[in-house]
This record gives sequence, C-alpha cells and structure tokens, in this order.
Amino acid sequence: MTGKKSDKKKFIRDSVYGDISLNDFEVQIMDMPQFQRLRRIKQLGLISLIYPGATHTRFEHSIGTMNLGSKLSEELGLENDEIELIRASALLHDIGHGPFSHVSEGVLSVPHEELTKFVITQTSMKDLLEEKFDVSEIVDIISGKGYLGPIVSGELDVDRMDYLMRDSHNTGVAYGIIDYERIISNLELEDGLILDIKGVQAAEGALVSRYFMYPSVYQHHTTRIVNSMFRRALTRVFDEGIIEEKDIYKYDDAELIGVFRHCENEFVNDIMSRLDNRRVMKRVKTIRLDNFKYPEKMYKIEQKTLRKAEEEIAEDYDIDKDYVFINIAEYPRFDEMKTQVNVDGKLYPLTEISNIIGALSKARFNIPDISVYVDDSEKPKFEKFKLENYLDLPEIDREKFHGIHYDQIKLF
Repeated sequence: MTGKKSDKKKFIRDSVYGDISLNDFEVQIMDMPQFQRLRRIKQLGLISLIYPGATHTRFEHSIGTMNLGSKLSEELGLENDEIELIRASALLHDIGHGPFSHVSEGVLSVPHEELTKFVITQTSMKDLLEEKFDVSEIVDIISGKGYLGPIVSGELDVDRMDYLMRDSHNTGVAYGIIDYERIISNLELEDGLILDIKGVQAAEGALVSRYFMYPSVYQHHTTRIVNSMFRRALTRVFDEGIIEEKDIYKYDDAELIGVFRHCENEFVNDIMSRLDNRRVMKRVKTIRLDNFKYPEKMYKIEQKTLRKAEEEIAEDYDIDKDYVFINIAEYPRFDEMKTQVNVDGKLYPLTEISNIIGALSKARFNIPDISVYVDDSEKPKFEKFKLENYLDLPEIDREKFHGIHYDQIKLF
C-alpha cells in the first residue's frame, strides 16, 4: 500500500483493475486482524491442485468487490455516505469465510454469511465500524436486504462480477472475461437492480462465462473430489472435538492444514498427505444428469442416503467405507437469469428478453453429473459397476440417452 501523506488518498495495486483508491477508514478496516486473515484464505480453496495459478485470496476479492461496488454506486448517483457504506459492506462481505472458503463451508451448519454477521457484530471489528457506520446497515447490505442490498448481494451483483473476472484471470481459463463496465453503466436501482436493454449483450456474456466456468473450474470433476476428501476429514475433526465448528472463522488455510497434519486421527492425516501430494481419488462411474427425464430429482437425494450407498459399495467391493465417495455436482442456479430488464419502461425477466439466456436456462443440466470415486488402486474392481444397484436413480430419458450414445459411436 502506498501514500505520500496522511491527507492523500492511498492506493492498493490490484492485478485485475490496477490502482484502487482507499480512504483512511478503509485502511483501518483492512489493518484489523479479522481482515488480514483473508490474505491467508484462498478464494478458490483447493482448485490450485487443478489450476496452479489459482492461489488468489479472499483479501484480493474483497478489495475488488469494493472497487466495483464503488463504481456502480457512483453510476447510480448515490449520496456520498451511501457510497461509503456500500464500499465498507463490499469490503467486509466475505470476512466470515472459513479456511479454503466454500470448501469448509460445505460441512458447516451455518452459511458463511452468518459467520460474517458474527464477526461484524460480535468482535472488535464492531468497535471500529461503529465509529462511522451503523453495523446493522452493513449486515443488511451483505445479506442483500433493503434498498442498497442488491448492489453487493443480488442477482447481478458486484460480488459475482469480481469473482468471475478474478477467477478467470488467475486460473487462466478465458471464459470469465466480462464487460463489467457496460453492465454497470446500464444498471438502475429501483426494487432491485434493473438492467437496461442496452446492457443485455454484456449480461449475456457474463452468464455464458459463468456457465462455462462451472464445469471448467467451480465444478470440475477433480475440484469436486478434492473438496469431498477435505470435507470428510474436516467433518472428522469436528466430530472428535479437535476444532469447535463455531471457532472455524478464526482459522486460516495454513492453520487448518497444520491441524490435519498433526492431529492423532490417522484418516485425517492420510487425507492431508494425499492432498499434499495430489494423490486424489479417481472416478469409476459418471452419469450426466441430463440423461435423466427429471434431473432435478437428483438434488432431493439426502446426504445420509448417499453415505449409505457408499457404505454398501465399500462392503461389496471390500474397500474402507471412508475411501468411497459419491458426489453430485452443485445445483446450477445461475440466479442472474432472474434479472429484470427495462424495455421501454416495462420490466421483463432476462430469460424472456434473451434467447441465449433462455437456452442456458434449459441447458443448465447438460453439465452436472453424479460420480463415484475410489482410490486408484481399486479401479480395476469397478469395470462392471452399476450405480443403480445402490441408489434409486430417476428414470433415464431413453431417447436422449440413445441419441448421445449414437453421437459418441460416430466419433470412433
């Protein structure tokens, strides 16, 4: 961080936007230990095992979100005090994230937004913030509530814009490059953020980008298994009282790795050793969800049902039950599709205005799948494995299935 005099603006150099200006109070927020911890929390968790450049942090993302929040607030013509409130809220929106971001969140009983609320309202961060802000207003904005909430947490918010560009920049996957300036210049704040018809093409680009980032980065098959391995080990750490779940917001990535490496639980040690040396489980079965007539039904399968199936597979194939993983890709929400578009004073959902977005809405289940993973040494046992013997799967869409199968045959 640089600055010649205390009365001069300070700047931080960002890899995506260049120089981002900060006022003195924002510097004080960033200098708090709760915020500095974000330097040690990877934005994309364990994805650096797949994309080595993906080592960027929640610290960078939070500053980038603040920068876009500021740009959008100015474009919307907000008052100076509202702009400062948005900047602070955007800066703090991820302060409750646990180690490895969404990886650890997957086994917590509360979302990271609740932990963020706790840090803002129940720690020393509150004492600082109350010098200038009403902390309840910050919590509301981070939660997407009130008039200003959609700017930071909505359907087409600055949080999503930043992480798409930042994740693309650091992974080297080109899909996340979006025209954020065009989007920002065509947003209005009414009952939520309303997109002008002139910004539809840029919004289409953003949604197409996220559609392709989903299988390439966020739900890549290796991403899913390393996350699953880590989460199973973290669950064991919680179950044995090695770490209290309520304290997870205090830990950073390195501290949790240290716990995994040095605790007395052999399974946790082994999982960490496997992740350290990239000895990950391998897929032995994959079924794309669009093979089913009603793919949404897959998301009604409970975790305990998946766990029971894992145990039955382990017993039948003489494998330790802790080393069998059934994983369903996360539900492809794409909430941005709900964005309202202003066409000559009338509002329409983006899916109705854009044929591209309408097609994406229908194609969202083309990408996710259900996969079974085991240790590489066990793969030969699974040549004739049938998942339907262990799970009550939805009905196969036979016409689509045979069409895909025929297309695949033509490739050989």
